[in-house]
Amino acid sequence: MPREEQAAATRAELLRFARELFAARGYADVGTEEIVRAAHVTRGALYHHFDDKRDLFRAVHNQLADELLEQIVAQTAGSADAMEALTSGVRAFLDTCEDPAVIRISHLDAPAVLGWAEWREVDARHWLGVLTMALQEAMDAGLLRRRDVQPLAHMLMGAMVEASMMIANAADPGAARAEVEGPLLALLEGLRA
Repeated sequence: MPREEQAAATRAELLRFARELFAARGYADVGTEEIVRAAHVTRGALYHHFDDKRDLFRAVHNQLADELLEQIVAQTAGSADAMEALTSGVRAFLDTCEDPAVIRISHLDAPAVLGWAEWREVDARHWLGVLTMALQEAMDAGLLRRRDVQPLAHMLMGAMVEASMMIANAADPGAARAEVEGPLLALLEGLRA
């Protein structure tokens, strides 16, 4: 196997095992030695690809966010119109919030490990553009009243993040998800033209 492919495979294995361990027990309860042992690589290999455990966690969190965004966009692809796409996207987002790995990595650990500002920046990078585009499309189609789309996208993202945190911190995430869906979709309905 060529050196570049081997390096990519090693990085992928580190990410895979770190993600499994972080999802199962949380960032604080997983050591780098356990990660390298599970991935069957050396400590040097870990530090060749990542500055430290926090940097590895950052990569895991970003990878998870990339996958979730791809999944949600795919779920909205067959929507009949821009409003249906928005509604489907919000529902798909809420569905991901029930996943124990997403709860642990993205909602419980990421704000503490990365800090609020970086965690917020990752969310904005992944979700803000999609929300802005979806809102703009709905406005252009005459389905939503015209508003300044940037602040509106920020407000909707804020509501979605708050809903996700309510789900993540609930004793029963499924019940919390059901509880937050109606009010979140009502926000969208209130914007209809």
